[in-house]
Amino acid sequence: MKHGTGPAAWLRRSLLACMLLISGVPWLARAQAPPEMVARQVSPSAWYVQGLSAVGSSANQNFISNAGFVVTPAGVVVIDALGSPALATRLLAEIAKVTALPVTHVIVTHYHADHIYGLQVFQALGARVVAHRAALAYLNSDAARQRLAVSRQDLAPWVDEQTQVVQPDLWLDGPYELLVGGTRIQIKSLGPAHTPEDLAVYLPEDKVLYTGDLVFRGRLPFVGQAASGRWIAALDELLAFGPNVLVPGHGAPSTTARQDMQLTRDYLLYLRSVMAKAARNMEPFEQAYDAVDWSRFESVPMFRIVNRMNAYNTYLLLERELE
Repeated sequence: MKHGTGPAAWLRRSLLACMLLISGVPWLARAQAPPEMVARQVSPSAWYVQGLSAVGSSANQNFISNAGFVVTPAGVVVIDALGSPALATRLLAEIAKVTALPVTHVIVTHYHADHIYGLQVFQALGARVVAHRAALAYLNSDAARQRLAVSRQDLAPWVDEQTQVVQPDLWLDGPYELLVGGTRIQIKSLGPAHTPEDLAVYLPEDKVLYTGDLVFRGRLPFVGQAASGRWIAALDELLAFGPNVLVPGHGAPSTTARQDMQLTRDYLLYLRSVMAKAARNMEPFEQAYDAVDWSRFESVPMFRIVNRMNAYNTYLLLERELE
């Protein structure tokens, strides 16, 4: 083996990258206690870290989503890269506690900021970024540039001028099986649903399913510009995997997939039902929103933050569907 290659050298480079990132963060921000990040195992080869049920902020380093990783005999495959380079570096440190093997691939379930702003850390270390081609439109859009500009202000210093939206190294157009060290990793395209480019990642030998933001557990989902009707159908496709463990994009893992998908499914169905009625009757949104009985969901975390926006976006979507 050549000098400077192999797992030990990769680990040294990872730790050096961590030190360089930390050295560039202002002392005042470093003095704040960072949100806890602990890698937890869900099967012989599968792990995850769980983000906070909160809105991304400078105080929480944008640690509001989950990421996973799969340890194979030939390297590590990461699922999603978290919401800042600093978080990605911390994820690398958690991986290093489990194995000294390098990260070979990062699979992006979708291109929302809390899942992608850490990508550049992995790509700089030689990992291949894998994503669905439907993300291409977003990556080259004003929306992506504007979101990054806002994040550089709202999430400083963790997202700054050096933070970039990373292009994939491997574009997928449909189902794909990644084979690393003899470990089969099945990647299924399920968009447009939560986003146009949604991917789910399944380990058939371990029966572990990483869903990205197709499943939110223990909190209301962020609907945004989602194709909510297709999203509901995508949940049925996820159930067809028959996983023993489901790792959602937000919230704790589940060993009862059908039951724990139900909140996301029921909420989307209810949104579509009440907003479709308003759109058909051409009711003004504010009037329609205030008339809805939201009591079933009011106690669910994130309701007051996301519900009105979710309802408004669904109202606009159903107006278009009814045209």
